[in-house]
Amino acid sequence: MAKWSKTNFPGVRYREHPTRKNGVKRDQYFTIRYKLAGKDREEALGWASENWTAAKAYDRLKELKENRKAGEGPQTLAEKREIEDKRKEADKKAQELAEKESVTFGQYFQKVYFPTFEIGRKKDTTRKGKEHFKNWISPVIGNTPLKDVKPFAIEKIKKNILDAGKTPRTLQYVFATIRQAWNMARRDWLVLGDSPTKSVKVPKVDNRRVRFLSHDEAETLLKALQVKDPRTHDLALLSLHTGLRMGEMASLKWSHIDLDRGIIRVMDPKGGEGRAAFMTEKVKTMFEAMKRRGPDDYIFTKNNGERLKDTPREFFEVVAELGLNNGITDHRQRVCFHSCRHSFASWHVTAGTDLYTVKELLGHSVIAMTERYSHLSQGTLRNATQTLERAIDRAGQEKAGQEAEQVVNFTK
Repeated sequence: MAKWSKTNFPGVRYREHPTRKNGVKRDQYFTIRYKLAGKDREEALGWASENWTAAKAYDRLKELKENRKAGEGPQTLAEKREIEDKRKEADKKAQELAEKESVTFGQYFQKVYFPTFEIGRKKDTTRKGKEHFKNWISPVIGNTPLKDVKPFAIEKIKKNILDAGKTPRTLQYVFATIRQAWNMARRDWLVLGDSPTKSVKVPKVDNRRVRFLSHDEAETLLKALQVKDPRTHDLALLSLHTGLRMGEMASLKWSHIDLDRGIIRVMDPKGGEGRAAFMTEKVKTMFEAMKRRGPDDYIFTKNNGERLKDTPREFFEVVAELGLNNGITDHRQRVCFHSCRHSFASWHVTAGTDLYTVKELLGHSVIAMTERYSHLSQGTLRNATQTLERAIDRAGQEKAGQEAEQVVNFTK
C-alpha cells in the first residue's frame, strides 16, 4: 500500500503513484482531512497531473472551514460536488428552455431560477422567495410566456398586494424577486431589455427605525441585561458605545481587537468597506475582563460555542420585562437591538458631532443614510448661530473701541 506523506499545509497529505510521473516527479494524489460533527473526515481531491497542488488543496480546505463557521455554503467536498452538479443541471435545463419560446415565467422560475437561487442561502430567505412566487407572482404571470410579461401585468400584482393590506415594503420584496428572475432569464437569452418592474412605480417606503434610548433607559437596560445574560449585556454595551451592527459584532475575532490603541477593526461590514471603531473606556475594560482565546476565534458565540448569528433572545426578554415597548404599535418606534446603534448615532449628533463624522463612525456608504439624524442637530445649529452672533458683537465692540482710541490719540 502506498505511503501517505504530510505537506507544509495542515490537513493536507498525499501519496505517490508507484510508476506514473508528473514532470520529473512521481504523480501525487492529494486529500484533505478535517473534523465534522466531532468526527474525523478525509476526502480525496485528485492528482497533481490533474492540476492539484498542496496549496490548492489547502485553499479548498479553508473554504469548507469558513462555510462551516458561517453555517452557509457547502461544508464537505461531497456537498460542493453536489452543488456543482445542481448548477450544471440547472444550466442544462436553462439551455433546453431557451430553445422554447413558449417557456412561461412560472416554468423558468421553478425549474431554473429558484434551484440556483437557493444554493448557499438561508432557509428563511428561500422560504420568502417561494412565498412571493406562490402568493403574488404565479397567480398573475405564472402561465404567461416570459417574453409576453408586460408592465400592465406587474401593475396587477402591485394592486393585489396593496389591496390585501400588505405594506409597500412587501411590494418591494416581490418586485425584487421578479427582477432577479428576469435578469437571469435575460442572461440566458430568453428575454431582452429591462425587467417590466422598472416601468411600475413603487410607493416610497420610510421603513427606517427612529427610536433611540435615553442615557437613563440605556443604563437601565444594561443593568438588567447584566443580571439576565452577561454576554448579551456586552453586545449591547459594545453597540451603544461604538455603533456596531449585530452582524459586525458576530464576526469579530480576537485578531480584530487592538487594546493598546483602543481600536476595533470591522472587517467585511454591510457597507462593503472595512473601518475602525474606537473603544470607550467601558468597552476597553469589558474586553480586558474577557477570557482571550486564539486570534481566529470568534469573540461572541452561542452557549454551545458555535458562532453567533442572531440577537440573543435574552435581549428581547429584558426589553419586554422593562416595558420599553408598552403601548407602541409603530415598529419604527419599538426598541430592538438595532436601537443601540441608533442611540450611539443620536447621542453623537445631540452632543454636537457633525453628520459626516457620524457617517464615518457608522460605516454608512452615503451621507443620505446618516441624514435621518439631522433633526437632532438643530440645538447644535442654534448654539452655533448664537456663537456666531456673539463673535459679531465682539468684533463690533472691538472696532468701536479702536475708533474711540484713534479719536483720543488725534485730539492729543
